[in-house]
Order: sequence, then structure tokens, then C-alpha cells
Amino acid sequence: MTPAQHARRPHHWRRDLIELAALFTAVAVADAIANLIGHQPDGPYLLIASAVALTATAAFHTWWARRHSHAPPPDTGDAAGRSTPPGAVATGAVPGQGVSGTAEDTDREPGGTVLWRMRTTVRDAPGSLAALCMELARHHVDILTLQTHPLAEGTVDEFLLRAPVALPAARLTRAVSEAGGSSTWIERADAHDLVDAPTRVLGLATRTALDAAELPLALRQLLGRCTIHSLPAVTIGGRATGATAPVEGVLEETVMRLRDPSGGVITVERPYLPFTPTEFARARALVELDARLGPRVPRGKHVLTLPEGNAITVRRADRSDLEAARAMHDRCSEQTLRLRYHGPVGDADRYLDHLLSPRFGRTLAAQTASGRTVALGHLLWDGDETEVALLVEDDWQRRGIGSELLARLVALAAEAGCESVYAVTQASNTGMVAAMRALSLPLDYQIEEGTLVITARLGATPTHTLTPYEQAER
Repeated sequence: MTPAQHARRPHHWRRDLIELAALFTAVAVADAIANLIGHQPDGPYLLIASAVALTATAAFHTWWARRHSHAPPPDTGDAAGRSTPPGAVATGAVPGQGVSGTAEDTDREPGGTVLWRMRTTVRDAPGSLAALCMELARHHVDILTLQTHPLAEGTVDEFLLRAPVALPAARLTRAVSEAGGSSTWIERADAHDLVDAPTRVLGLATRTALDAAELPLALRQLLGRCTIHSLPAVTIGGRATGATAPVEGVLEETVMRLRDPSGGVITVERPYLPFTPTEFARARALVELDARLGPRVPRGKHVLTLPEGNAITVRRADRSDLEAARAMHDRCSEQTLRLRYHGPVGDADRYLDHLLSPRFGRTLAAQTASGRTVALGHLLWDGDETEVALLVEDDWQRRGIGSELLARLVALAAEAGCESVYAVTQASNTGMVAAMRALSLPLDYQIEEGTLVITARLGATPTHTLTPYEQAER
């Protein structure tokens, strides 16, 4: 027990004794009044009126006590007499009442701390944020970062908190509610969230500027856990989809629609938490940056030496490689194309424009010394999931090119923060099955009507390649 805690405890006992004495006095006075008035002609009516007045007084006292319980305590210094700013953890802070116990329980329980990301709405009034910060301090919660999102009514405050392990999320959110917060949302954070907002936004802008395929990933990292869909203006078959959005975009609570610089609409959904105008403005700024810079991919190259001694160059590909990719299709057998595209061979070329677009993912191309493309590997963003696909020209199969491309694609997925990747193939495609098994990752197999879906979990994937913008600098 700290000296500050010991000094405050006699005050609580004196208050209890005073309240108890007042209660006995009130009972004695009430009994005397009842005996005096009860025998009068209008006595019962006077007693009823007195009861109503007492009830109203008790209700007013309860409201007054709850209102002032959110105010900062009169002494904000620690045991050494130093002043503690609002929101900081005071070592001699007065333990406050929690949701399922007191903060004193936290002190007695062993354990470290955990990081939380929390968002709550407070009234736009002087002292509202201070009351919330002091309530967090009473529960020994340290505020690491704070962002404010002004709204028409109130302000959304986003915190990065370091809290004791023994303080559960439910208890923390209830304390925030008692301090005046509403619509509170909380989730676990990690060390990556310790980067301040301006630094994080500048880093995302840099990645977007160097690689057009980074825009969906940058939006996801900017807005947290959300689902992003790119709806093209034209289908693979060449028909207009009608997907469009105003230049300034549209914000609808948990959905925002932004005009895709390459045509169509980028839809961002976050059902569990409404977007704020500040988040919408940041997302729109990233999309505008992408539109001004135009198509771009990192031009870094890596040379792969095959077992027989041939040198193969692996690099990023985009729509400028469309003709080379079509020429590779012409050299592939119908069986190879059928295993890759799972449909009519004649429609294979129609998918290339979509697959080579940086908006829908990343593509790696393998080229010979003469510049001929002999293999393509695709990493496709599919909402919350990520698909990998390979196509290797017949004469270059069984040489390790597919496995090398797949390993690099998985490393790119891990760098992008993907939890898993999946490949859609057929059980007869032994080359793809072998390449997935060579990843040495946990695999899940699912077979539906002859189609095999192999999912690899990336929890322990080593990322041996550089990030796209680091590759661009080399």
C-alpha cells in the first residue's frame, strides 16, 4: 500500500460514520413526524407527500454523485508530491472501482502488460477527455498515443494503451463508459502500432508511390481490419460493369467508395466500426497519389541459376508484358492451360489483362537470357484472402522455376501481412501440389467436384526477400 493510499483511507471511514449517524437521525425524526402527523385528519396525505419528497431528494443525490465521480481527484500528485499530467500513470494514483473489482486487485496479481487499440466517442466539451484519461490512470493504464477524429457531434478518440494483463477488456471498456465514453471499440495491438500516425502514413505513401500494387495493402494497413474489393469498369468479357464513384468518393458509415485510378471502384468495408471523416480523407489522399503517379512497378531483377546451368531472370511484371504473356500462352499445351485456368483454353488470353494489373495483385515473370517469358506467378488479392497461381511453359517444367516463383510469392504475401494463401488446382496437377508441399508450411486440403484447394498458413514463414520499395532502391 502506498502512502497516498493510506492517507486517503481514514477519510472514507469518517464519511461512513457520518452517513450512518445521519441515517439514525433521519429514522428518529421520521418516526417523530409520523407520530405527530399521522393522527391528524390530513396526516396520511402529508406522509405520502413527504415520501415523494424524500424519493426525489434521493434520486437527485444519486445523479449528483454519479456526475461528479468522473471528475479528476483533487490531488493529482504522486507520493513524492510531483504533479501528474492527465493520461499518465501515477505511481501513487488512487485505486478506482473497476468493472468486476477494484484496481487494487490488479496490483496484487502478477503479470506484465498488454497493448490495446481502443476507440471511443466523448462529448465535445471541456474536461471530457481529461475525465477519461484520469479514469484510465486510476486503472494503471498508460496512454501511449492518442488521435482525435472530430465529428459533427462529439469527438472520436483513438488510443494505443498499455494495460496490466490482469485488466480484462470488458472491465476496461466499462471503466471508459463510466468516464463518459460511448460506442467503445477495443482490440489487441502489437509493437507495430507503436509507430505514430504521421510516420505510418508517410511510410504507406512511400510504398504506394513506388508500387501500384501497394494501394490495396496501404489502405488496409491505414484503416485496420477491413475488406477491400476492386470492381473493374469492364469485365473480362469486355462488358461494362457500371461500377463508378464520384471523384470525391462516397462515405456511408461502414463503407467507403473511391474512384479507382485504373477504372472502376475501390470499395472498403468495415462492418464492426464506422469510418470517420479523417480516415476517409486519408484514404482519398492515398488514392489521389496513386492516380497522379500512374502505372508503375519496381524494376528490380533477380537471377536464378537452374540445376543444368541456365540463368533465369525473375522480375515484376505488369500490363506492359501482355504481348510476351500471350506469346507464352501460344507455346503452352492445352493441358497446361487447362490446369491453370480451369476453363476453355480459348478464354486464357482474356484473363491476362486482369492478372497483370497491379490493382489486383502482383505478378512475377521468369525470363530467359534472350528475354523470352517462360513462366508467370500471380499473387491475387481476393478480399480478405490471397490466391497464388503458377503457369510454366511446357519445355521449362520440372526445373524448379515454379517452386522458386511460388516461394517468392509467398514471401511477398507474408510481407504484406497475409495470414494464409491458397491455390486452386486439380489433383492431377502434381507439379503444383509438389510446389506447395515444398514450402514446408502447414497445409489444408479441400476437394470439391474435382477441384483441389490447398491453403498454406503463413504464421512461421521466413521473409527472405526485400520489400518492393527496398528492391526499387537497389
